[in-house]
Amino acid sequence: MVAEDETPAPAPGDEIGERLERIEAQLADFHRRSAHREAIIDRLHAENQQFRDGVRRVLLEPVVTDLLRLYDSMTREAARLAAAESPAAPVVASFADEVELAVERCGYQLFPAVVGAAYESGRFAPASTVATDDPELDNTVAEPLSAGLQEIETGKVRRPSRARFYRYEPVPTTNHAGRD
Repeated sequence: MVAEDETPAPAPGDEIGERLERIEAQLADFHRRSAHREAIIDRLHAENQQFRDGVRRVLLEPVVTDLLRLYDSMTREAARLAAAESPAAPVVASFADEVELAVERCGYQLFPAVVGAAYESGRFAPASTVATDDPELDNTVAEPLSAGLQEIETGKVRRPSRARFYRYEPVPTTNHAGRD
């Protein structure tokens, strides 16, 4: 017989249940902390990638700038040699193509202005205008001068393509009425 002021001893099943509840609580806490650590690791990894991309871009920018100058010079020289019907024109043009590939390996792509292409703000930088009496040619590329540069990953234009653009100027008409 048990005295009324004594608490009964827990049944063996109750003690196991309490232990299981504590283990479940510890496991839930462990999973919560683990998920938090994973989130921090993912965030730090993303920040590290952004940092590395920024460093790479800063380090390669002067190289890409020099490659652009070389590309522009070689394409102009190839065009000059082609106009003079020199057999060296294709060789110089192939060197320009190799420079273009080097620029692409740095994460950029070149986009030249094409004769007849319509003007796009931000993509083209007009160097000058060429008068035309054809209204269809107004605001189109008359003469490409240098290629533009665009980031492959983001599509952001880093340097607009320079060109001369046509500007429509109607031919003045003279009125011959009233003259002898």
